[in-house]
Amino acid sequence: MNKPQQKSAVTVSQLTVNYEKQAALWDVSLEIPQGVLLAIVGPNGAGKSTFIKSALGLIAPLSGKVSFFGQPLDAVRNRIGYVPQKESVDWDFPITVKELVLMGRYGNLGLVKRPRKADYALVDHYLEVVGMSAYADRQISQLSGGQQQRAFLARALVQEADIYFLDEPFTGIDAATEKMLIELFQQLRNNGKTVCVVHHELSSLQEKFDWIMMLNMRLVCCGPAHTTLTAENLQATYGVHEELFDQVLKISRNKASGIN
Repeated sequence: MNKPQQKSAVTVSQLTVNYEKQAALWDVSLEIPQGVLLAIVGPNGAGKSTFIKSALGLIAPLSGKVSFFGQPLDAVRNRIGYVPQKESVDWDFPITVKELVLMGRYGNLGLVKRPRKADYALVDHYLEVVGMSAYADRQISQLSGGQQQRAFLARALVQEADIYFLDEPFTGIDAATEKMLIELFQQLRNNGKTVCVVHHELSSLQEKFDWIMMLNMRLVCCGPAHTTLTAENLQATYGVHEELFDQVLKISRNKASGIN
């Protein structure tokens, strides 16, 4: 019996993005199925952040289109959560952690636009999930790097979205926060959510992710980790000697198998 085909969460068709007449993404077409944990990888300047921002309408593409569950962004915006790079956030803005997380509910509020008891209850719940309940009344400027990432993740989680985009969530955090994040991402995936993460550590790809997108302005590949994580694809993405990637693959597969 044939396995049922996974439904598409994100469909990208011929997406091209320019920055001041310089190509950032070129003719990218792909499908990301529902219920996968996807790593977006590539060298610096490959267009990873640009891909997310253009998909979410934060950057206007030169051409192409992106749909979610077969619909345009405006029709499903409240089903998409986004955690930006920490460097793009104004951490001096006078707002508490609880107020920051509550902002994630704004897209779900009615015409009155006033949070209800249920909204505050969700904020408290997701602050607990990410281990930030004790910091609810703290100004975001007083948080450590790991705490900042946890707070923004709670803001995304409180949307109770179906697709999550996270831009370099593992940068500048401690080991405990990294472990918490990946376990939470895997739990979201197991619950049928689609989680797309810009990631840099190649040796942990197969251990942490089941789907991989390799990008270097153009799309190199996008598919299950066990088929796309090859020395040839890594070389095409990074342009480094293939023997180095044979070693990376060995480390990655050993980690995925629990071999030290």
